[in-house]
Amino acid sequence: QVQLVESGGGLVQPGGSLRLSCAASGFTLDYYAIGWFRQAPGKERERVSCISSSDSNTHYADSVKGRFTISRDNAKNTVYLQMNSLKPEDTAVYYCAADTIGLCSTSNYYYGMDYWGKGTLVTVSS
Repeated sequence: QVQLVESGGGLVQPGGSLRLSCAASGFTLDYYAIGWFRQAPGKERERVSCISSSDSNTHYADSVKGRFTISRDNAKNTVYLQMNSLKPEDTAVYYCAADTIGLCSTSNYYYGMDYWGKGTLVTVSS
Protein backbone atom coordinates (compact mmCIF):
# COMPACT_ATOMS: atom_id res chain seq x y z
CA GLN A 1 0.00 0.00 0.00
CA VAL A 2 1.42 3.36 -1.08
CA GLN A 3 1.37 5.88 1.76
CA LEU A 4 2.84 9.25 2.77
CA VAL A 5 2.71 10.31 6.42
CA GLU A 6 3.58 13.83 7.64
CA SER A 7 4.70 14.62 11.18
CA GLY A 8 6.32 17.42 13.19
CA GLY A 9 3.58 20.04 13.24
CA GLY A 10 2.54 21.94 16.34
CA LEU A 11 2.25 25.34 18.02
CA VAL A 12 5.23 27.69 17.82
CA GLN A 13 5.81 31.39 18.54
CA PRO A 14 6.73 33.87 15.80
CA GLY A 15 10.43 33.62 15.02
CA GLY A 16 10.56 29.98 16.09
CA SER A 17 11.41 26.85 14.12
CA LEU A 18 9.89 23.48 13.26
CA ARG A 19 11.01 20.52 11.17
CA LEU A 20 8.38 18.57 9.26
CA SER A 21 8.94 15.00 8.08
CA CYS A 22 7.32 13.10 5.20
CA ALA A 23 7.82 9.34 5.44
CA ALA A 24 7.02 7.15 2.44
CA SER A 25 6.02 3.50 2.53
CA GLY A 26 5.03 1.05 -0.19
CA PHE A 27 7.32 2.68 -2.75
CA THR A 28 10.85 4.04 -3.02
CA LEU A 29 10.93 7.82 -2.82
CA ASP A 30 14.20 8.12 -4.80
CA TYR A 31 12.55 8.43 -8.22
CA TYR A 32 9.79 10.90 -7.28
CA ALA A 33 9.67 14.67 -7.08
CA ILE A 34 8.37 15.63 -3.63
CA GLY A 35 6.46 18.83 -2.93
CA TRP A 36 5.38 20.49 0.30
CA PHE A 37 2.03 22.30 0.11
CA ARG A 38 0.09 24.31 2.65
CA GLN A 39 -3.52 25.40 2.97
CA ALA A 40 -5.01 27.84 5.47
CA PRO A 41 -8.78 28.28 6.05
CA GLY A 42 -10.29 30.28 3.19
CA LYS A 43 -7.00 30.23 1.26
CA GLU A 44 -5.91 28.44 -1.91
CA ARG A 45 -3.59 25.48 -1.52
CA GLU A 46 -0.05 26.62 -2.28
CA ARG A 47 3.18 24.75 -2.92
CA VAL A 48 5.92 26.19 -0.73
CA SER A 49 8.79 23.92 -1.76
CA CYS A 50 9.77 21.05 -4.06
CA ILE A 51 12.73 18.74 -4.54
CA SER A 52 13.30 16.84 -7.80
CA SER A 53 14.64 13.31 -8.20
CA SER A 54 17.21 14.53 -10.73
CA ASP A 55 20.21 16.12 -8.99
CA SER A 56 17.92 16.94 -6.03
CA ASN A 57 17.27 20.43 -7.37
CA THR A 58 15.15 22.51 -5.00
CA HIS A 59 12.50 25.20 -5.49
CA TYR A 60 10.85 27.62 -3.06
CA ALA A 61 7.91 29.98 -3.12
CA ASP A 62 8.93 33.62 -2.69
CA SER A 63 7.03 33.80 0.59
CA VAL A 64 9.31 31.22 2.26
CA LYS A 65 12.59 31.68 0.38
CA GLY A 66 15.52 32.05 2.77
CA ARG A 67 13.51 30.68 5.71
CA PHE A 68 12.55 27.12 4.66
CA THR A 69 14.86 24.32 3.51
CA ILE A 70 13.77 21.06 1.86
CA SER A 71 15.98 17.97 1.95
CA ARG A 72 15.83 14.28 1.04
CA ASP A 73 17.23 11.20 2.78
CA ASN A 74 16.77 8.32 0.35
CA ALA A 75 18.21 5.77 2.79
CA LYS A 76 15.39 6.61 5.23
CA ASN A 77 12.80 7.08 2.46
CA THR A 78 11.97 10.45 4.02
CA VAL A 79 11.80 14.12 2.96
CA TYR A 80 12.11 16.99 5.44
CA LEU A 81 11.07 20.63 5.56
CA GLN A 82 13.06 22.77 7.98
CA MET A 83 11.10 25.94 8.79
CA ASN A 84 12.90 28.85 10.46
CA SER A 85 11.87 32.42 11.34
CA LEU A 86 8.23 31.40 11.31
CA LYS A 87 5.54 34.06 10.85
CA PRO A 88 1.82 34.04 11.75
CA GLU A 89 0.99 33.87 8.03
CA ASP A 90 2.75 30.49 7.89
CA THR A 91 -0.13 29.00 9.89
CA ALA A 92 -1.70 26.23 7.79
CA VAL A 93 -2.10 22.50 7.30
CA TYR A 94 1.04 21.26 5.56
CA TYR A 95 0.91 18.35 3.09
CA CYS A 96 3.60 16.41 1.27
CA ALA A 97 2.97 14.92 -2.16
CA ALA A 98 4.88 12.72 -4.62
CA ASP A 99 4.99 12.88 -8.43
CA THR A 100 6.25 10.07 -10.66
CA ILE A 101 7.39 12.56 -13.29
CA GLY A 102 10.45 13.16 -11.12
CA LEU A 103 10.57 16.89 -11.87
CA CYS A 104 9.12 19.89 -10.04
CA SER A 105 6.40 21.83 -11.81
CA THR A 106 7.10 25.45 -12.72
CA SER A 107 3.78 26.35 -11.06
CA ASN A 108 3.12 26.63 -7.32
CA TYR A 109 -0.53 25.80 -8.00
CA TYR A 110 -0.22 22.48 -9.82
CA TYR A 111 -2.03 19.81 -7.80
CA GLY A 112 -1.76 16.77 -10.11
CA MET A 113 0.59 14.84 -7.84
CA ASP A 114 0.22 11.05 -7.71
CA TYR A 115 0.20 10.59 -3.92
CA TRP A 116 -0.76 12.87 -1.01
CA GLY A 117 -0.37 12.68 2.74
CA LYS A 118 -3.15 13.62 5.16
CA GLY A 119 -1.38 16.73 6.46
CA THR A 120 0.02 18.12 9.71
CA LEU A 121 -1.12 21.37 11.36
CA VAL A 122 1.35 24.21 11.97
CA THR A 123 0.17 27.12 14.12
CA VAL A 124 2.36 30.22 14.55
CA SER A 125 1.01 32.50 17.28
CA SER A 126 2.14 34.47 20.33
